[in-house]
Amino acid sequence: MEKRINIQQVEPEAYKAMYALEGYLKTTKLTKTQLNLIKTRASQINGCAYCIDMHTKEAIKSGETTQRLFLLNAWKETGLFTEEEKAILALTEEVTLIHQGGVSDKTYQQAEKFFDKNYIAHIIMAIVTINAWNRIAISTQLEPGS
Repeated sequence: MEKRINIQQVEPEAYKAMYALEGYLKTTKLTKTQLNLIKTRASQINGCAYCIDMHTKEAIKSGETTQRLFLLNAWKETGLFTEEEKAILALTEEVTLIHQGGVSDKTYQQAEKFFDKNYIAHIIMAIVTINAWNRIAISTQLEPGS
């Protein structure tokens, strides 16, 4: 791959703002498992090898099973994920694929069964943040493992 711009070096204030979002996410009640599911699933959808590599490693380090990670892209077809996790994953997919019709009432109402408004805001901000990171990594061709 062609060497591209390193935004962190060229525009460190931009990365500082992104790291502020990450810092915010650490203050929420989202669990490491929930964050890793959001980050990995959105990265799979976006085809971000750098982020898939990073977040699957983080997930395993945090105690996630490889079986769940292997089946994450087929989460609807397995009983390995809780109903709360499925609500988060559905929201992750629809926010990530926002151009395909937005977030459906069904998906939003399912999230409301498990989470209050603040928690839903935390989930959405986590999804938005990883989507931004995916776009940075893909457009600048960050190499997995680097």
